[in-house]
Amino acid sequence: MKIRTISGSDVSDAIAGLIREASFNLPPAVEKRFDEMIAAETADTALDTLRVLKENSRIASAEGLPLCQDCGMVIVFVEIGSGVMIDGPLDEAVNRGVEEAYRACYLRKSIVSDPLRRDNTGTNTPAFIHIEHTGNGCLGLTVFLKGGGSENMSSLKMFLPTATGEMILDHIERAVIDAGPNPCPPLFLGVGIGGTADTALLNAKKAVLRGPGTRHPDPFYAGLEDRILERVNRTGIGPLGFGGRHTAAGVFILEAPTHIATLPVALNMTCHSLRYRRTEL
Repeated sequence: MKIRTISGSDVSDAIAGLIREASFNLPPAVEKRFDEMIAAETADTALDTLRVLKENSRIASAEGLPLCQDCGMVIVFVEIGSGVMIDGPLDEAVNRGVEEAYRACYLRKSIVSDPLRRDNTGTNTPAFIHIEHTGNGCLGLTVFLKGGGSENMSSLKMFLPTATGEMILDHIERAVIDAGPNPCPPLFLGVGIGGTADTALLNAKKAVLRGPGTRHPDPFYAGLEDRILERVNRTGIGPLGFGGRHTAAGVFILEAPTHIATLPVALNMTCHSLRYRRTEL
């Protein structure tokens, strides 16, 4: 097999570029989803709120301003293809790119070096890196910028395997109600089902990156996504908690095999500012 070497500097440059793009420009599919919600909303305050969020996106893109004052923690999903080798430590290359982007773009730095001592690193590093190995010959890099307010609303419940679908729906609805306006809805709601506790939480994050306008390839889970979206939107929490039809902009499930005695269900609530970008080297 022919080995292809990718320089650490190319990785750093790619990460910095993805952060810049994600910080100032919502993905086209997210913009389209906003247009759909505006067209379907009937509550005056909710409609005004959605229009303000849409205008915020326009201003951020036009003037090179961050979409949100919380410029996020940097979560990086790395797909390393067979025959691909990185010249130098991958984590160092990723973190150099993060530091450069947050310095050059004047983005708010929100990472502390220790969870209890709370000293800011001043660079927004380290990034939170997740690595998978694939069969292609590319290096895939996905940057996901996640704000602290929505991250605080993450949840995990370990159901018994005898739990019904209705019990899971009730739990998700209650979690969204308890979160209220805190995760800045309309939410892009990721649901990780199965696996272990830690993989369910990770899959809940990965699920959101499937993106608006997509459906789960399995009709069973696609139907469950529809049911969750309907239940969540019936809560009436609405955009930024002001009421209305759109508490969630989308629901995305990622399932995994699990032990016969377990049924973990994890929720990743992502705010209306769904900031992610992907590239391949």
